[in-house]
Amino acid sequence: MARADFDGKRYLLDCRSFIEQSLDHYLRNNHRVTSLLHQAMCYSVLDGGKRFRPILTLAVGKLFGAKRRVLLPFACAIELIHCYSLIHDDLPALDNDDLRRGKLSCHKRFGEAIALLAGDALLTEAFFIMSDPRVARLLGVPLISKLVREVSDAAGIRGMIGGQSTEIELVKHKVTPAVLESLDRLKTGALIMTAARVGAIIGGATRKDLDRITRYAQALGLAFQITDDILDGHEVSSDKRNPKGLTNYLSVAGPARAGERVKDLLHDCLREMQSYGRAAEPLREMARYVALRTASDTDEHGKGVSPVSSPDNSQRLKPVSHTRSP
Repeated sequence: MARADFDGKRYLLDCRSFIEQSLDHYLRNNHRVTSLLHQAMCYSVLDGGKRFRPILTLAVGKLFGAKRRVLLPFACAIELIHCYSLIHDDLPALDNDDLRRGKLSCHKRFGEAIALLAGDALLTEAFFIMSDPRVARLLGVPLISKLVREVSDAAGIRGMIGGQSTEIELVKHKVTPAVLESLDRLKTGALIMTAARVGAIIGGATRKDLDRITRYAQALGLAFQITDDILDGHEVSSDKRNPKGLTNYLSVAGPARAGERVKDLLHDCLREMQSYGRAAEPLREMARYVALRTASDTDEHGKGVSPVSSPDNSQRLKPVSHTRSP
């Protein structure tokens, strides 16, 4: 049950503002030399994006009593990793997309070579931020090591990159909803899950709580990708050689099944948060936002930005209402 006095939209806007300020600090204030590479990094990170993953880190961390100042470096690092992956995804060798977040993709604006290096630089910068000695003094070296390993696991071959590689190879296999869910848990879900786990670990969550947060985030990440696929259904190609068309959940499962799956995943998210009472309302609101978002809410491909669904309609479990035919 939602808190009558909880303003989900205001909460997410406030969190997003903190994230934006921190990203600006890390990318602009900490760099004295402005180069074309630096411009490409800032272009691809600042002034755009939902900041869903770093907000998730802040929300989970707050649930377990973590201070925002120790959460922000890791929240921002995870966002830099996400942004690097978008730059590389857009390159001609992968998705070959010309637009990102309502403007030219990085390689269209700066050229393929600079875009490739900008992605590399953002990935490296993420680990530079997480390994800051000032953060280590606050959290302790053993915890920093644990967190860096957690993020590395999600971002690499065992997670996001492994999922991207699997997606390329799908042209050789029969694609089913189960196959896509396994792929999505890696390509999209791994970093979302880790964004939540990092907040919980910094907050000192117990093993039982960490497991609960993990289950919540796994369902959230899968729902995120399926709703993305629903919203992108009109872009699906009928060319069976095109991995982008093969890996759209809507085209494989159909509108009704896709919508029902999102509804079930939302139920899973809300169930995992029951034991935390009102303190978990931000996490419930994030789950509702993912399940109920429409075309105006998605910005990853430049379709506009809306931070959260209205609290007035937060109880509507109708994720198929915005479905487009493939």
